[in-house]
Amino acid sequence: MYYIYISALKMGVKTLFMGTAMDIYEKVEQLRTALGAVRPFKEPKLKRLRNHYRVGLIWSSNAFEGNSLTEAETKVVLKKGLTTVIKSLREIHEVVGHGKAYDYVFSIFKNKEITVENIKAIHKLFYQVIDKDEAGVWRKDNVIVSGTGFVFPPAGEIDSLMEGLITWINTTRGTLHPLKFAALLHLKFVTIHPFIGGNGQVAQLLTCLALIQDGYVPALIPPTIRPAYLKLLRSYQQKGADTPFCEFVAERVYESHKDIAQLFNIDTP
Repeated sequence: MYYIYISALKMGVKTLFMGTAMDIYEKVEQLRTALGAVRPFKEPKLKRLRNHYRVGLIWSSNAFEGNSLTEAETKVVLKKGLTTVIKSLREIHEVVGHGKAYDYVFSIFKNKEITVENIKAIHKLFYQVIDKDEAGVWRKDNVIVSGTGFVFPPAGEIDSLMEGLITWINTTRGTLHPLKFAALLHLKFVTIHPFIGGNGQVAQLLTCLALIQDGYVPALIPPTIRPAYLKLLRSYQQKGADTPFCEFVAERVYESHKDIAQLFNIDTP
């Protein structure tokens, strides 16, 4: 059994975690409980947090897929749109479109549902300027990702596979820990690979949507740990091993909660 002792301090909240060793899911829940004691967050901290995760998720997700903009450049583009940042037009469009898709995710999360229409809308906002004909539309061609050793489903199966994904969401979500659900949603979506491009960014936005719908902070997956992510993803696609990836996502959610805890002088387990 774990005990949480929270005492209000003049400069913040101090939290002490006592008990035996915790797994990653328990650590996240402990931090969620501790952060609940200081909610609702007040300005200017709330504004800082919103901006931090908006820029951080968009930068890390795009960089993960090869976009060369730095986090600082991403912040400038999100604030000013097309700027003097010397990068390819596509990379800038990825940032601007991702910002629109991110804002859409936060406009619908209170509905506590994920639909085909939501998924297509997220992709359309992200991909509209990159390729308007493919934006929000299931891919019409088969895809091959070199070096993966994995054969993605043929284009003709996308409709039925995505309908199956929505059925899985509606029938399984309530039976899983929210962090496991978000991770499995990510795995299942990228394995279907329903769009011609932008699947990685949409997968991270769907993970974000699932997490914030259940009261968690978005998970940021920096490009520095891309090799670990890909190894776990391939393990699922080739062997059906999902537990390591679920724990990986939970670790990233824990890191996000830990960052916020530090703002409020909260000790972390």
